[in-house]
Order: sequence, then structure tokens, then C-alpha cells
Amino acid sequence: MTQTSTGGAPLHFEDLEVGVAWRSTGRTVTEADIAAFAGVSGDFNPIHVDAQYAADTVFGQRVAHGALVLAIATGLRQQQGTFRGTLKAWLGMRDWRFMAPVLIGDTIHVVTEVTELRDTKDPLAGLAIQRVEVRNQRGEAVAKGEFVTLMHRRDSR
Repeated sequence: MTQTSTGGAPLHFEDLEVGVAWRSTGRTVTEADIAAFAGVSGDFNPIHVDAQYAADTVFGQRVAHGALVLAIATGLRQQQGTFRGTLKAWLGMRDWRFMAPVLIGDTIHVVTEVTELRDTKDPLAGLAIQRVEVRNQRGEAVAKGEFVTLMHRRDSR
């Protein structure tokens, strides 16, 4: 079951169910996003910042940095409100892959599905593993993998 969530009550560990999924709102990637990310990261690879160079590549135009796509995806997840204040720690990613380029003007959204829930030694938190897929405006997956998170339990705050 996938629900679109643009806000609402944050979910604690006990509220999560395996198989439940959320779809974020979309965000259009702009030339300004790519330029700003290049400046912050120091990654000025011409495939990202040089229109003339990129025109002669297989993509035909500049593409967003993979790390920029990941950063936007994490922001879209936070904007959903589902994990606001209830995410204790982001422990990492597993099997993260980029399958297709994100071009200037593409609008991406994130689908997050809970795939595993585990108790931890910490009685105030539980481990939640989520499949995260970034899709473009055509519904094509451009990046995917799993996020491993530590979630607050309801009585922990």
C-alpha cells in the first residue's frame, strides 16, 4: 500500500508496518541546484557543469550529481513529516545504485517502503529498514537502495 504523504503526524517505531509505503511530493532539479552543489562539494566534473561538454556525451546534456540526487531524496523524505522528530539516527545505506541520469528540469519524488523492523538492545529505539526509490516524472527509477534507520519508540521522548 502506497500513500502520498506531504506532512502529518510523525511515526514512531511501533507505528511502522512492513509493507507500508509512502510517496513524497516532487521536486524539480534546476541548473541552480547543480551549480550550488558543485560549489559546496567541489565536484566540478564537466558532465555536471559544462553544457558544451555534456552535449557531446551519451546524455546530451548536463546531469545532476548522484550525491545531489541522494541529498534531495533525503530532504523529500523529511518534508513528508513521517520521520520528523522520530528518526533517532540514520545508520547508513545498503546497495545504493543509480540507474538513470537526472537531468535539469526532471522532477523527482521518493517512494519509501518499510521492509524490515527489528528490536534493538536499546529499549527506547527500534531498527527500521526501508527500501527507498527515487523516481522521475515518468515514474522511472533513477536511484534506489535501502536506508537503515534507528527510530524512537513512542515512550522514549
